Amino acid sequence: MVLALLWDVIWGEPRRFHPVSWIGGSVSLLEKKAPRQGKVMPFLYGLGMTILVPGIFAAAVYFLGRGLQRLSDVAYIAVGAYLLKGCFALRELDRAALRVSGELEANRLGGAREQLKSLVSRETAGLSPELVASAAVESVAENTTDSFLAPWLAFALLGLPGAIAYRALNTLDSMIGYHGKHEHLGKAAARLDDLINLIPARLAALFISMAALLQGLSAKRAWLTMRRQHNRTESPNAGWTMSAMAGALGVQLQKVGHYQLGEPLNPLGPAQIKQATVAMRWVAGFSFLLALGILVARYVVFQ
Repeated sequence: MVLALLWDVIWGEPRRFHPVSWIGGSVSLLEKKAPRQGKVMPFLYGLGMTILVPGIFAAAVYFLGRGLQRLSDVAYIAVGAYLLKGCFALRELDRAALRVSGELEANRLGGAREQLKSLVSRETAGLSPELVASAAVESVAENTTDSFLAPWLAFALLGLPGAIAYRALNTLDSMIGYHGKHEHLGKAAARLDDLINLIPARLAALFISMAALLQGLSAKRAWLTMRRQHNRTESPNAGWTMSAMAGALGVQLQKVGHYQLGEPLNPLGPAQIKQATVAMRWVAGFSFLLALGILVARYVVFQ
């Protein structure tokens, strides 16, 4: 786990043979063969995908690990660190947000909108500078859950197969778990993703409040905003981290026509994006220590 984090900090995302690319390719292939008519058959097909894709990748990683252990401890650790790195993204999330901040600081709204596309799936073309900043902060806050905290917890509790299974399910949710043409196909993936992120999302929100205290921001406001406004979003999980971040920064985050979180006590711009990334780093530190503690506890109990 330490090696995987060092890989992320030093080199970032693997440029070739990325595990998420393999998972995404599998999902795309299966999605092309999905039934299009009715509700029941697409749902059942999607349920099968939700079981099959994480299960196959988790099993493959498990047996690969068993084989590498027999071959060489060095190979086992190196390949394991590489695969675990593919399950989380810390540096790239930080850099993507800071690229948006940099474009806004340079008064290049078009560039900021373009950079924002790497963080959000919403249409960015008509967003004002404030809404661009809001979307970037929202993305940083929401991704504290599934970009690193949840996969680290999955690894700590279930090993590398668990982390791979989590990333596979999360990839399924991001590719087919949304309203529109995949409404019924992706329903199982979306619901299961919501379920397994219930605890990680609330932990991430708590860690954001703790980070606010260490940054000289308002931990109390982060906590109160989280408690009162976490249910304003459609997602049962995203509202926790986004409302905590809104309260910590003293800003109002909004997706027009969907939700408003926090109060506009401070302007919303590049500085707030930077503050959000600092909070994210603190959350990563807390999350890493928690996962490491679980690993140590497992070792003490089961060895």
